[in-house]
Amino acid sequence: MSTTTDTTTGTSTTAPPAPSLESRVTGALVGAAVGDALGGAVEGWSPDAIAERHGGRVRGIVEPFHRDQWRTARPIAPYHKGDGHVTDDTLMTHALVRVYEKVRDHLDAYAVADHLVPDLITTPRWIPELDAEALPLQRIFLAEKWIVARIHYGHVDPREAGVGNIVNCGAAMYMAPVGLVNAGNPAAAYAEALDVAGAHQSSYGREAAGVFAAAVAAACKPGATPESVVADALALAKDGTRAAIEAVAAAAAGIDGFEDALKPLREAVAPFDTVGPEYRQPSLGARRPSRLHAIEELPVALGMLLVGGGDFRETVLGSVNYGRDCDSIATMSGAIVGALHGEDAVPAEWSEEIARASRLDLRAPAGVLAAVAREVFARDTRRRREHEALFHAIAGV
Repeated sequence: MSTTTDTTTGTSTTAPPAPSLESRVTGALVGAAVGDALGGAVEGWSPDAIAERHGGRVRGIVEPFHRDQWRTARPIAPYHKGDGHVTDDTLMTHALVRVYEKVRDHLDAYAVADHLVPDLITTPRWIPELDAEALPLQRIFLAEKWIVARIHYGHVDPREAGVGNIVNCGAAMYMAPVGLVNAGNPAAAYAEALDVAGAHQSSYGREAAGVFAAAVAAACKPGATPESVVADALALAKDGTRAAIEAVAAAAAGIDGFEDALKPLREAVAPFDTVGPEYRQPSLGARRPSRLHAIEELPVALGMLLVGGGDFRETVLGSVNYGRDCDSIATMSGAIVGALHGEDAVPAEWSEEIARASRLDLRAPAGVLAAVAREVFARDTRRRREHEALFHAIAGV
């Protein structure tokens, strides 16, 4: 613990200890899953439609939007969203953790080809939204199935496999593990995520994956704040992604409470979002490569982080009630807040019920990833020292 003294009154206050690496990793992964499950129930709807359906803003775990017709209601069917079920965001995040568990080092696009793709197509797992055990391939969205089609069946170079896919948040949504393995080093997280995401996405979809991983790594810094996380993200972000984050951050300034942020944040990100005002009826130019545009989810997640002041409930519930692709928005914001404040920031009444309803151990992947992060840091230290010795010999330093 650290002690500070008020020079005016002479009184001393003791600050709580900074969260451990293990606590930050747990907070990020569990926080992401909680955001995913809360947002999944209302994904695709507008804030007004969400409020009308639930008699006000969503404040926790809710039932499916189509309560009794979720098996047949379009365009949701056949997924059992709501009731504490995580979606493909969490399934893909856990799959990437399993890749780190196997490789136990930094990842690249070839790790996706060698390990992630086989994981998706060979090993049945419990899929909460299907209420059944199935191959993850049978749940993931078409933009994620693209990885399998291009790499496993098309034999495309993994570093280029993301080219031609629709540009969306599909790669960004599961990049939190990259940020955690590079905890405290946003630039390294950004570079590694860009490499990993090259197998899945291009253009601003790939860029968002790098910036999100960087934000998670930045949140792990001792003393980090929502403002410092956004500043670290902006220091790395490029093109439309940077412009969109700047616009949303400016709109979030001075807003106290997510209710007042829902409309301004949407207005701020709209010029950069290619999907258009009707989320379920994308515009003709939707999800096409561009240096001028950005995915909607990451800038809004960072905006809600600022509006919520880093408070988990305020940040994640703001992300959920924003609507549209709110499971991915809340996945990202939940991961960042969890990395900022550790596992105690995530409400246990939510995480425990979501783990039970989804039949998933939300904490076990965190234990695995924290151990891998320590191993990777030790390897990086050895590699850096070896290079220092070589450079000294080469340069005569």
